Amino acid sequence: MIIGVPQEVKNNEFRVGLTPGNVRGLCKQGHTVLVQRGAGEQIGLTDESYRIAGASLIDSAAEVFHKAEMIVKVKEPQAQECAMLREDQILFTYLHLAPDPKQTKALLDSGATCIAYETVTAVNGALPLLAPMSEVAGRMSIQAAASHLEKTHGGLGVLMAGVPGVSPAKIVILGGGVVGRNALQMAVGMGADICIFDRDIDRLRQIDMHYGNRVRTFYSDNLLIEQEVCEADVVIGAVLLPGGAAPKLVTHEMVKKMKPGSVVVDVAIDQGGCFETSRPTTHADPTFLVDGVLHYCVANMPGAVARTSTFALTNATYPFVEALANRGVMKALSIDHHLRNGLSVHKGALTSQPVALAQGLDFSLAEELLLA
Repeated sequence: MIIGVPQEVKNNEFRVGLTPGNVRGLCKQGHTVLVQRGAGEQIGLTDESYRIAGASLIDSAAEVFHKAEMIVKVKEPQAQECAMLREDQILFTYLHLAPDPKQTKALLDSGATCIAYETVTAVNGALPLLAPMSEVAGRMSIQAAASHLEKTHGGLGVLMAGVPGVSPAKIVILGGGVVGRNALQMAVGMGADICIFDRDIDRLRQIDMHYGNRVRTFYSDNLLIEQEVCEADVVIGAVLLPGGAAPKLVTHEMVKKMKPGSVVVDVAIDQGGCFETSRPTTHADPTFLVDGVLHYCVANMPGAVARTSTFALTNATYPFVEALANRGVMKALSIDHHLRNGLSVHKGALTSQPVALAQGLDFSLAEELLLA
């Protein structure tokens, strides 16, 4: 198979879909890998390292898309990339389609087979290709919050850990999944005053057993959320509905009641965000104010630590890239229902029920399409 790796074009996005080590593995199995020049240069993965690994270096994204049978990326394709996709081509990347009708339409119109990292599943029901970036984003959320609490960055002027005689920052974490637990780990390490909400009692029990009285755990209840959010210095939005739009747990009215200079970090922004007041931002312009509350809503947070993120992501995605290349997309999807759960668009048909529900569209069962 001919596999193409274009340079990412999203704002301040320096991750890359395959490492030189991945390229070597694919080339040894007889596949051809096309890498756009400069794709990994910003994170120390040089063109020469890809060439030595066996890749063919290509000058433009257009040529990569034109020649490749499968495109392996990191972030959802931008409009100019969607326009280069074609029928019978495979796209394997993060998609986050639920809050993005324009991208959904563009992928449907392309006729390509589009598989989303974020909905590929594992035996235990986990999301193995989302988890690495959720770990990164969860840890970064506390770094971002600590920085933006500083007065010079627009915050209230609160030190996350406090000092003897002065209380630490109060942090509310909404969601106890991978993002929430990694945010919790960092916040505990910094000595903050933390509470965490989730709807899974067993998960809350595990957190309680691990952290004891260093963390307060709450079952997600609208009244309790409002009470804690309104008193918080920092609120981390870490909720996820796999493949679907994030629920709006914090209303505009709640934000109005928060302290001026408090900070919200909406890690769920890729799926539309869990604050009513959220809108996507970039690393170049990461924050905005709503009613005196500083919002950090960067849609590709792990891109700021692109080298760490690239290796963490490709460690997880590479076995699936290998399976698609070795077996072909139809066979790979047919024999692996976990990979099939990642299928979002196939030859003009939407196969993701959560996306269909979010956008009011019809959808087809992947199993039926693959048998057709």
